[in-house]
Amino acid sequence: MKLHLDDAELVACVGCGLCLPHCPTYRVTGEEIASPRGRIAAMRAIVDERAPLNASFVAAMDACIQCRACEAACPSGVQFGHLMEDTRAALAPQRSRRRRAVEWVGYRALLPNRRVLGFATRATAIGQRLRLVPKRFGLPPLPLRAPETLTADAAPDAYLFTGCVMDAWQRDTHRAALRVMRATNARVGLPDAGADCCGALHVHAGRYDDAVRLAGRVISAFPGDAPIVVDSAGCGAALLDYGRLLDTEAARQFSARVVDFSTWLVSRQLTLTPSDTVVVVQDPCHLRHVQHAHEPVAAGLRAGYDVRTTADDGLCCGAGGAYSAFQPELSEAVRARKVAAIRAAAGGVATFVVASANPGCAMHLAAAGLDVRHPAELLEARLGND
Repeated sequence: MKLHLDDAELVACVGCGLCLPHCPTYRVTGEEIASPRGRIAAMRAIVDERAPLNASFVAAMDACIQCRACEAACPSGVQFGHLMEDTRAALAPQRSRRRRAVEWVGYRALLPNRRVLGFATRATAIGQRLRLVPKRFGLPPLPLRAPETLTADAAPDAYLFTGCVMDAWQRDTHRAALRVMRATNARVGLPDAGADCCGALHVHAGRYDDAVRLAGRVISAFPGDAPIVVDSAGCGAALLDYGRLLDTEAARQFSARVVDFSTWLVSRQLTLTPSDTVVVVQDPCHLRHVQHAHEPVAAGLRAGYDVRTTADDGLCCGAGGAYSAFQPELSEAVRARKVAAIRAAAGGVATFVVASANPGCAMHLAAAGLDVRHPAELLEARLGND
């Protein structure tokens, strides 16, 4: 098996090491192979046939959270995310039968099928009530009944992307986002059938064929040219990358319509009732490092809260989509550093709330005992009786 990587992206790394302090796995382990520079060097060795593609190489690639903080710090503009995605695509067929079976269930049977995901959600909810689901999984309390249906406005000024897991497990966040958007006098539409999953987790796992298929369905579910507002940082990053993934003009035009929820609110009028509640903003990696759209979150919340930010340059929380399930020890070690940074930002207050614009981050941090809310929920709580 060979790696098929973009030569220009591969040689762009000059080995300066400025990425090292920003890499969560390097900070935890201190090992060169756990850094972006070390992983790229290993990729080069495989491509140049100077080293075998063995279990050690696979382990090093799997240990990457794909937070892409290294890209923001890199003076050479190395597209490490693309290199890692392409590497995992090459490794996918070589996974163990057990790993491939687990991925098939998650990526093919559950995520793209709303009914199947809904059934699995209710079954898991029953397991939670019977205390059969370990708390270390970090799952929020799941609903026993199907959540109330969201309603769309006619002739929308903007759409709200709903996705898969977030729609099944955190639909109240979507409902809050809809209420906040409508408080700005916007008419908000919902996608047609087919937008059940954006394919973000599939891309991270190297399942490009599945991701391309899902992307085509998503594009068809949003007719017209109205903005597509996304309240999940990971989904937003994936939708913005459809142009590269599909390499079609239709995909590029679609991606040009995608905008993060808080960024969309910047140009709208929203009146909030102020409070003295302390809110610490956690910047999801794919909002800060990929979309570069993290600042509007804190800015939007300041009218209603005492907002504080962490001093760790957006260090990853360790969630990484499915990463916490496949790499629990590394994930928890990275999360411990993030929790410490969040508590430091809170300044010693007894009670505070963490604002996170990504469902995976929210669940992962909540499992560590933090009170985590989506910015849309926090904004909705300060709307008053509108």
